Amino acid sequence: MVAAVALAQSGGDAGDRAGASDPSGATATTTTGPGTIMAAPLPAPRAALPRTDAGLAAALTDTTRSLRVAIAAWTAAGGARTAEPPRAVTLLALHQQRLYRRLADDPARADRVVARLGLGLRGEARDVVLARRALGRIPRSGGAPAVRTAVAAPAEELRSAYARGERRFGVPGDVLAAVNFVESAFGRVRSASEAGARGPMQFLPATWRQYGLGGDIDDAGDAILGAANYLRAGGAPRDERRALFAYNHSTDYVSAILRFARRMRADERTFYAFYAWQVYVRSPGGRGARRVTGPR
Repeated sequence: MVAAVALAQSGGDAGDRAGASDPSGATATTTTGPGTIMAAPLPAPRAALPRTDAGLAAALTDTTRSLRVAIAAWTAAGGARTAEPPRAVTLLALHQQRLYRRLADDPARADRVVARLGLGLRGEARDVVLARRALGRIPRSGGAPAVRTAVAAPAEELRSAYARGERRFGVPGDVLAAVNFVESAFGRVRSASEAGARGPMQFLPATWRQYGLGGDIDDAGDAILGAANYLRAGGAPRDERRALFAYNHSTDYVSAILRFARRMRADERTFYAFYAWQVYVRSPGGRGARRVTGPR
């Protein structure tokens, strides 16, 4: 199995250059201290990113804080059970994603920016940047395939599937979520990989016949359960690294999955943030990347 192009881990954001705040005039509610609430304009999909270390650190801090508040409101209202993220979550998550992409492309700057972050964000930022960088080192076989995307299954439906996989096979739900995230952006990428892997968990058809439990390779719940079965056969949960290496023969892949899983285990809001991230694909020739989902 190979990591899908869903996260397009290397290269800049072609076409994501200009803009400021969201032209709709919508705002995000942010808490700035005990008893203090303020509204800030939502970032536009192509809002310019800060150029200085201090500016990037402040933007990542403010965006993540606002995103967590928006996620809490979305999930408390029950929206994650049935629908795609609301506009506030979508725009804030995209801005956060673009900031992380910028940092992952510049290791020296990333180290300086991460060092400026508060303790509540520093660990997450370090893991996300290092995970993206690790995925960018995985060799690709052949040219990038044409990418077909669709709407992901509702976030709570996916969380229930991870929980079923954990109950039945003992594989941690956050590890299943991280594989789902990296392989297909939680099922948004519907096209086969360069190697012919398919579905939300990117199974090769022959492997699916052995571990898919008779389910549908393209169904999110079936694919997650099949992945849990496969990882259990590979050594999880006792030896997650060995099991993940069997899933994708790359130590960089293993490192990335475990870093993403650790962040989602530490704070469930991080799962919802990753869920709201968009799909980028490599541009022709491997120079940069372009976003193919989300607001324009």
